[in-house]
Amino acid sequence: MRIRRILAAVFATAALAGLGLTGAATATAATVGSVTPTSVTPGECTDNGGTIDRSTPVLPTCRGGMYDGQTVD
Repeated sequence: MRIRRILAAVFATAALAGLGLTGAATATAATVGSVTPTSVTPGECTDNGGTIDRSTPVLPTCRGGMYDGQTVD
C-alpha cells in the first residue's frame, strides 16, 4: 500500500517536472526563432542595405535592405 503511494507521488512529480521543462523549451525556441526584430538601430538598418526614412509621422523607418519596414530607434 505504501509503495503505491510512493510510486504515485514519483510519477506525479515527474509529470509536473516534464511539463515545466516542455514549457521552458517552447519559450526558449520562440525567443531564439524570432529573427526579425520590431525595431532596429540606425547602424543595423544601414549596414544591412537599408536607408533611414525620417519622413514617417511617429518614428523613423528603415527602407530597403534586410529590415525594410522596421522602425528605427
